[in-house]
Parts: sequence; C-alpha cells; structure tokens
Amino acid sequence: MRGALARFCAVHALLLAGLATRTGWAQEPDRTLEKANAALQAGAADQALSLIASLPQGGTENAEAQSLECRVRYGLEQWNAAIAACQQAVNLDPENSEDHLWLGRALGEKASRASFMAAYTLGKQAFQQFQAATQLNPRNAAALADLGEYYVDAPAVLGGGLDKAESVAEALDRIDSARASELRAEIAQERNDAGAAEQELKKAVAASPHPSRQWATLARFYQQRRRWTEMDWAIENCIAAAARDPHAGVALYDGAGVLIKSDRDPALAAKMLEHYLASSDRTDEGPAFVAYHRLAHLKQALGDDPGAQQDEEIANELAHEYAPARDTKH
Repeated sequence: MRGALARFCAVHALLLAGLATRTGWAQEPDRTLEKANAALQAGAADQALSLIASLPQGGTENAEAQSLECRVRYGLEQWNAAIAACQQAVNLDPENSEDHLWLGRALGEKASRASFMAAYTLGKQAFQQFQAATQLNPRNAAALADLGEYYVDAPAVLGGGLDKAESVAEALDRIDSARASELRAEIAQERNDAGAAEQELKKAVAASPHPSRQWATLARFYQQRRRWTEMDWAIENCIAAAARDPHAGVALYDGAGVLIKSDRDPALAAKMLEHYLASSDRTDEGPAFVAYHRLAHLKQALGDDPGAQQDEEIANELAHEYAPARDTKH
C-alpha cells in the first residue's frame, strides 16, 4: 500500500508540475503584451515591436498583439503596416469596437495622402470602419467623434453631411458633452461661422472636469486665425489645467504643438515638452519619440546644439524607424 501511495503521489506531483508549466506558458504571452502596451504608452516603439515579435508567430494570431502593433505603426506614420496589423486584429476579433476604430483611423490617414481615386476608395473603407466601431459600441465616444468628424470633412458622395454630423453630436451629448461641443465647433467652422465655433469650444472647456486638452484645442482655433493674444491666454490655461490633473500630460504635448505651428515662444514650447516627457503620464496619443524630435528642433532654434543632439539621439533610440516630416510644424 505504501508503495502504491508513493507512486500515486509521484504521478500527482508530475501532473501538478505539468499543469503549472502549461499555466506559465499561457500567462507568458499576457505578460509580454502588458509590457508591449507599457512600451507603446511610454513611446518606446522599438521595444514594443520587439516584444510583439517575440510572441508565437510574431503575434500574428493574437488580436491584442495585432491591435498594439497597429497603434505602434500608426505612431510611426507607417500607414500601410498599420492598416495591415489592424485589419488582422479585426479579422481575429471582429466584435472589437476599438480595433475597427484604429483601422478606420489608419485608412483615413492614408487617404489624406493618396491620389484622388485611391483616396475615394480608402475614404469609403474608413467610413465603414467608423460605422462598425459605433455600431459595436454605441457608447464609444472616440469612435463617435471620429465618425462625426468624417461626416463634416467628407463630401456627400462619400457619405458626408453636416446633418449627419449633428446627429452624432446629439448622441455624444449623452456620453461626452465636451466632445459633442467640439464636434459642433467643427460643424460651425465648416459653415464659416467662427463665432459659433468659438462658443462651442468654450462650452467644451466648461463641460470637461479636466479641461487641459480642451484648452489646447481652443488655442489651436485661435492660432489658425492668428489671434495671438487669445491663443496665449488659452495656452496659459492649458498649462494651469494640466498642473492640476496628473493624468493630462498629453495636453502639454498638444499645446506645444500649437506654439510650434505658430512659430511663437519656442522656449515655452520646449518647456512644455520637457514637462510632458518627464511625467509618468506619457501616452501613445503624444508619442515620446515625436516629442523628442520636436524638442530637438526647438533646442536647435534656441542655440542649444548639444541638447538638440542628445534629444535627437533619444528619439532615434526609442523609434529608429520613425522618419519625421521635414516640416516640423505639425
């Protein structure tokens, strides 16, 4: 009996060990994906892509891995690769609203740079993805906002229409009133009603509990109209709001972009980017490698060549495949 019991215990131990090993195998991809997402948020594109590539079959059979790769490629402005990865994510998980949204965004970016006929086809495909994203999750505020923006920008032959955009704004009222006001501002601008657009953007500021990004959007509105005093006022409020919200660092990235575009106050723009890069709240909405590239150009303009070289090296270490546009005012 003791011998049989010993053999049973030994077999049982082996089975438990095997189960633990298989569980470890199952958990390892999840840990790798967590690390890849953390790298994406930190702006470490090379690291994120390396982690995804280390997954079985390079993550091609994993919807989350393909979604992450799509977003990395999107940040790198590699539109074809982003489309391919997001399309694979959609194929693997067709009910995921976010994957349809990012596929639509990648298609839209490629369309904006394509020839007329190619843009027509790509625009229709982007529209279909935005529609799918909102149908799968009617409370996806980002997808609704992108669909509304599409309706504003696209001609009627591609499904556009301001009446349709207004319907989306009404849906956003129930989910995210700040985004609803921002969309109405775009509608007003399309109608050449700058006064109404300004009022809607101010409503967006008032509606948001943490309005740092809304202040940056308002600053961009003033910058486009060369209303420098109001732009400076909005930038000041953007900085103040970001200081009160530890999760709003990307607003500094956005605000710095407004200053760069306007060719005004490069020292303040550099300071805003430095604060963003020093924060723990970096996100792929403001890729760190892009921020470092922009900071390098600012420092060079300010006469800090060693600092510019250092920031350019950091940017290249984070994302060696990124080739920023020659015109850095973006």
